[in-house]
Amino acid sequence: MSVAIYVEGGGDSKRLRSDCRRGFGKFFEKAGLKGRMPKVRACGSRDKAFDQFSTAFDQSPSEGDTTLLLVDSEGPVAPGATPWSHLEKRDKWQRPPGVGDDNVHLMVQFMESWFLADKECLAEYFGSGFREASLPANPNVEEVPKSASPYAKRLLDTVAARSADK
Repeated sequence: MSVAIYVEGGGDSKRLRSDCRRGFGKFFEKAGLKGRMPKVRACGSRDKAFDQFSTAFDQSPSEGDTTLLLVDSEGPVAPGATPWSHLEKRDKWQRPPGVGDDNVHLMVQFMESWFLADKECLAEYFGSGFREASLPANPNVEEVPKSASPYAKRLLDTVAARSADK
């Protein structure tokens, strides 16, 4: 039995996709999955993730194998909508035959908003120069829209520069 997760993310370079896989690996290990880790397939774009997921699912996995898709929601999910109905409406993706709602999982609208979820950790990391008031006030990262991207971009640029200094 194996689990393969086709993930939106990792960019277009081999190094970035490797970094993405490694990051998810650390996440799953810290979540207690050591010894039964899923295979993470960092695909780059969401369309590539969907295409690779569809191909892998179509190749009839062995009994007990699980193939999953993990992509950003890219916008609010309507109340009562399933992940597939959201993706069918938003991306015009056709659900592959035999794929259930439990085969797809949505990340927040804008993945980088996860960084905004723990302002105390950010303040500790950045120290005295950190200005918490410049971040979006919405405490629910599920509701931080992509229009908040200047905040996240500035944060990611700062993290990248600070990480390079370490």
